[in-house]
Amino acid sequence: MCRFAMYLGPPIRLSQLVTEPSNSLIHQSYDAKERAEPLNGDGFGVAWYVPELREAPAVFKSISPAWNDANLLNLAPVTRSHCLLAHVRAASPGLAVSQGNCHPFVRGRFAFMHNGSVGGFGELRRRLRQGLSDAAYDAIAGSTDSEHVLAVVSDRWEAHAALADRPLERGQKALREAIATLEALRVEEKVEAPSYLNLAFTDGERALVSRFVSPGTEPAHSLYVARGALVVESGAGRVVPCPAEESAVFIASEPLGDREGWEAVPQNHVVAVDADRSVQTVAL
Repeated sequence: MCRFAMYLGPPIRLSQLVTEPSNSLIHQSYDAKERAEPLNGDGFGVAWYVPELREAPAVFKSISPAWNDANLLNLAPVTRSHCLLAHVRAASPGLAVSQGNCHPFVRGRFAFMHNGSVGGFGELRRRLRQGLSDAAYDAIAGSTDSEHVLAVVSDRWEAHAALADRPLERGQKALREAIATLEALRVEEKVEAPSYLNLAFTDGERALVSRFVSPGTEPAHSLYVARGALVVESGAGRVVPCPAEESAVFIASEPLGDREGWEAVPQNHVVAVDADRSVQTVAL
């Protein structure tokens, strides 16, 4: 059910997420440590922000396995950004392997990733779409449950336009209400399959990342947060403290290297990273 990683802080190379650490995202694409099925070979995607050139992030996606894409291996060492996202996909049964279904998904200045699944998505899809605004509905280009989740989040974001001067609070409300909407629909339709909603949502300056599973289901998919600089030595990777003015935050499905410095996010919580890279972990 996919693996992802996100970074906010002083500019680093994309390769510091994707290729260099001992448990880089490419490593997780063929040997994930915290999934029953270690393979995530149904495509990948990366996104990065260059605000001096444009507000929206750049995105590169492919249906190739991440471990076997020469373009990614060539791009990663020379791409630097203060906000990076990377995702390797394990397609849910019945959902096509296509570039349009690869994460991250972008809406304006926002980028979004999902690790998990919407329980009973095939049974819920029609009702879910009926509840969307025209703009959110029209923006769906692929067939994944993930992109439909983003549509719900987008609508809830627009519903809280009065909080425009408090974007992190606005985003938290949007994420909470989207999860509540999906859960209510699942219960109404008597779907027994649980939802796993590890959702990452960023505007390039702030980020919200949830670790959620439907009530009565254990455990949620893994999620970790680390604060500091990632130092890669001999292919390993360790997080070390850095000055406050250079504060950095990593959030990933699995630690990218040595586990020291990484904290497991509690189940049914959200990690909120503000523009100053301060971090709060709060219950959903």
